[in-house]
Amino acid sequence: MAGVAVKTWREIWIRPEVYPIVAAIGGAVSLCTFFCARQISSSPGFRVWKEGRAHEGIPEEKFRVKEGVNWREHFVRRAMRDTKPAIFPGLNDAMTSPK
Repeated sequence: MAGVAVKTWREIWIRPEVYPIVAAIGGAVSLCTFFCARQISSSPGFRVWKEGRAHEGIPEEKFRVKEGVNWREHFVRRAMRDTKPAIFPGLNDAMTSPK
């Protein structure tokens, strides 16, 4: 085995060409964790404790309706309500508006 170079884990995986994949996977894991934590902790359709599930047969009660509206109208939705749904709004306007 003389002359065989052994690469360490760091030499193999910690390279500039691996950074985008690590960023993409890290972002996906972060978003998944956020979504799951939000669903479990504050979704009106998910109850952990029995007393929270006791009156689920009649969901039309006013506090349940308010809870559902508050769940649906979260901060991101309220913040993005007045924006145009476009990926590149400046480019779209430049390409479609007549001169």
